[in-house]
Amino acid sequence: MSTREETVTDQKHSSADVISRSKLPDIYIPNHLPLHDYIFQNISKYAAKPCLINGPTGDVYTYADVHATSRKLSAGLRKLGVGQHDDVMILLPNSPEFVFTFLAASFFGAVTTAANPFFTPAEISKQAKASAAKLIVTQSRYVDKVRDLGLLIICTDSSSLIPEGCLSFSELTHSGEEDHDPRARRVSPKE
Repeated sequence: MSTREETVTDQKHSSADVISRSKLPDIYIPNHLPLHDYIFQNISKYAAKPCLINGPTGDVYTYADVHATSRKLSAGLRKLGVGQHDDVMILLPNSPEFVFTFLAASFFGAVTTAANPFFTPAEISKQAKASAAKLIVTQSRYVDKVRDLGLLIICTDSSSLIPEGCLSFSELTHSGEEDHDPRARRVSPKE
């Protein structure tokens, strides 16, 4: 065996042997429950407790807030035609909107694929195609990277910053009414 082959073999074995474990006991997560059910199974006890804290803004979202917002977003995504097993691409930095989108998809059995906002347009395109993403949730500053993919784009920014042709995240999270169609109002630069 050559030195190169020995190095590759050693690397394969040594990387498998390095397992870091917490000193705390493992957390039991049952595999018979969807993640959202597991997270919110005791919501009546913790509804008013902080669930998410947005570091940059200091905004605090309680378990009740996260549950309600994720449910509303879930309804909004379904009204847009996203169904069970469809893929939703999340192109966001760590943020409450990332969590809301992930949980919203979980509520109706959609799949999420998370892409790094600092990926190049080619890397994002490759991931969107490989995952067969139906839409992308992102911030307006990343829209130019994904506009040419031909997918529906939802922006998490305030409504005044939403680029033309994109939907507002807040419109979807406030879509509790049955007859509300979030596509009905698209923000244009003329507004």
